[in-house]
Amino acid sequence: MDHSRAPILEAMLEFRRRGDVVYTPPGHKQGRGADPRVIEVLGREAFLSDVLTTGGLDDRTSSHGYLQHAQELMADAVHADTAFFSTAGSSLSVKTAMISVAGPGEKLLIARNIHKSVVSGLLLAGIEPVWIEPAWDLDLELAHPPSLEAIERALDEHPDAKGLLTLGPTDYGVAGDLPAIVAACHRHDKPIIVDEAWGAHLPFHEGLPVWGMDAGADVVVTSVHKAGSAFEQSSVFHLKGDRVDAAVLKQREDLLSTTSTSSLIYAALDGWRRQMVEHGHELIDAALGHAQTVRDGINGIDGLHAWTVDELLARPGVAEVDPYHVLVEVGDLGVTGYQALDWLRAEHGIGLGLSDHRRVEALITHGDDDSTVQRLVEALMDLSRRHGEIERSPRVEIPSPEHLALETVMLPRDAFFGPTESVPADEAPGRIAAELATPYPPGVPVLVPGDLITKEAVEYLRSGLAAGMQLPDPASSSLDTIKVVAHS
Repeated sequence: MDHSRAPILEAMLEFRRRGDVVYTPPGHKQGRGADPRVIEVLGREAFLSDVLTTGGLDDRTSSHGYLQHAQELMADAVHADTAFFSTAGSSLSVKTAMISVAGPGEKLLIARNIHKSVVSGLLLAGIEPVWIEPAWDLDLELAHPPSLEAIERALDEHPDAKGLLTLGPTDYGVAGDLPAIVAACHRHDKPIIVDEAWGAHLPFHEGLPVWGMDAGADVVVTSVHKAGSAFEQSSVFHLKGDRVDAAVLKQREDLLSTTSTSSLIYAALDGWRRQMVEHGHELIDAALGHAQTVRDGINGIDGLHAWTVDELLARPGVAEVDPYHVLVEVGDLGVTGYQALDWLRAEHGIGLGLSDHRRVEALITHGDDDSTVQRLVEALMDLSRRHGEIERSPRVEIPSPEHLALETVMLPRDAFFGPTESVPADEAPGRIAAELATPYPPGVPVLVPGDLITKEAVEYLRSGLAAGMQLPDPASSSLDTIKVVAHS
């Protein structure tokens, strides 16, 4: 296929060249009606390109097939049979994949350290989760993707499960043995969905973890806004083989997605694919070099440690590592990751996406250069020098793995939508959760509706809040109360 083409971007240019005047949404009419103060910030170009795809860029029947052509080019570029663009992020894409494989009351094997959007899918569809415990790393106090052995055990114990949903590189950049896991699922004739939200760049360089389509997965979900060059909410889900019907996948997407899709997001996805096919390898080469420079710089700073790829590969359950994720231990400075993140933003204008009780993480991509690398390392040097100015934080009570492996005793949908009541947090242990509790980022749920709440889980969440953890889901933002299933 001709990957120098970008059908949606080309259609945008042609739309502007023609000078069409449209009497459809969006009401700003290519910026003519937009507030000048908004244009001053966003620029007129964004409004000029914000046009309907059907009845705008294309005609009312989409006879030119711009979107279809762009999706076919994407599929070819990443070795998929079919690709679907999504303008509502991978949160929608992963739910689409889930309800294409399992329906109400049916079982789906799911890695417990999945993103909260998966729980939303369970609540909407009434799917019964069969949780597969992650590989717990006691020293790092982290959960890595489930092991091959854990997945094989679940496949043997639940032959009626409709398939498996697992994750590729986690928010921390580590991955399991995906080719072996795919092979195990296919031996049981089960489809596998891989949430590779952080992995849009993986198909374009051999120095990265294996890409899900190359591992033979049936459906792979990516968030191109994370490590790619597309706008926020840009996602693609990819299909290979016939274990999941492409027509079913498209119909399920139609249930969830908007009919007012964003031409801006489609165009950015289209352009990202062209950029990666033409220049991806060299761009990723440079990004990997910058990531290594960051690690080397950090590892010369007192009180900080950036985990190297080799060190992470030696951890239990870790088969591959994405070097884009630079994981930095700050605990020896006597501060939490939450505090370090807030301090770096306030003192140096440095934004980091992930923090926890002892770490921060910087995502280095092809968008970085020598100046951004230097600025980050210098800011961390200053943190090392001035950490004594930061007030000491309360300790986060990290429970042992068995106390985080909560038992789901009720269908999540029934617990969430059924009769509920709010009880004081110290009375919640022993009750059934009726709401989510998800430290964010990374967005991995601790409490899922239907879980039997434990004292240790409550202590972890409340001590985390006191130390600076974000917990956006519960009705009580302070977690003074927890919503539980009402007694019948």
